[in-house]
Amino acid sequence: MENTMQNYAKPKKSQFGKYLFCYFTGNEPERERICFALSDDGYNFTPINGGNPVIIQKKGTKCMRDPFILRNENGGYYIIATDMKSSLGWDSNHGIVTWRSDDLINWYDETAVDFHIFDSTKNADKIWAPEAIYDKEEGKYFVYYSVHNNGSDKALSIWYSYTDDFKSFTEPAELFAPKSGKDAIDADIVEFNGKYYMCYKDECEKTICQVVADKLTGPYRECENNTVACTDHHVEGNCMYRINGTDAFVMVMDMYCDNRYFMQQTEDFKTYLPINEKDYSLAFTPRHASVLQISDEEYSRLVNHFGK
Repeated sequence: MENTMQNYAKPKKSQFGKYLFCYFTGNEPERERICFALSDDGYNFTPINGGNPVIIQKKGTKCMRDPFILRNENGGYYIIATDMKSSLGWDSNHGIVTWRSDDLINWYDETAVDFHIFDSTKNADKIWAPEAIYDKEEGKYFVYYSVHNNGSDKALSIWYSYTDDFKSFTEPAELFAPKSGKDAIDADIVEFNGKYYMCYKDECEKTICQVVADKLTGPYRECENNTVACTDHHVEGNCMYRINGTDAFVMVMDMYCDNRYFMQQTEDFKTYLPINEKDYSLAFTPRHASVLQISDEEYSRLVNHFGK
């Protein structure tokens, strides 16, 4: 897997639609809230609603981190996130929180899911960064997240469950654990050319690694050098999305020690190149985020309601 810093990736021109960036902003309770930003081109994002939260959580810890936004296969949208108030400690979290919406404006059905109800995670002290992808074969959503169980000497690893409503979930099972035994968090899975590429944070090395599988449920294969981050800075919270109508996939990641974001690009999931900082902007210090491709109509609806 080639990973070079000698050249920059050239931004591709988005052929249609817009982009919605879903994020939070910090470790204080008032900053562990869902915010939105928008982009015309997939590289330059501007906050809406004055940078203020668009959802105020009422259940669980009343704070969330690592929001992931996706489309409902039957119309509408979901957001899933880590249910966590970080001021209570990094080992205080044992659940996720979910919402649904019909219009990206009004969010309802807020559900706090406590993973202590499951036998396999009844001692969990970390249920981090949930994401989801629709499994067409199962006709359900495949939800994956990082897990650590209190009292276990096993490192953080990636687990999964199935759901069809983001309220009830199947018994969690492990999906992937690095052969190195190191902590793996912040997984993001993309389907490309019939394979499933998982990029995740190596929590020990503070970088992004990639594994691949023929099926969504694995097994995920590691190559000898599976580091794909085009930076030596500490990064996490990686998210991949396609530039509409092109072959380019952009990976955004939280350069959390530098209070800024980093972008890189690939067209084949083999060669990654950094994007020159002059070619992208996220000048609003977001933390771990996700990106949803949206239509021009959805974009206009958000701007008309929240303002820019």
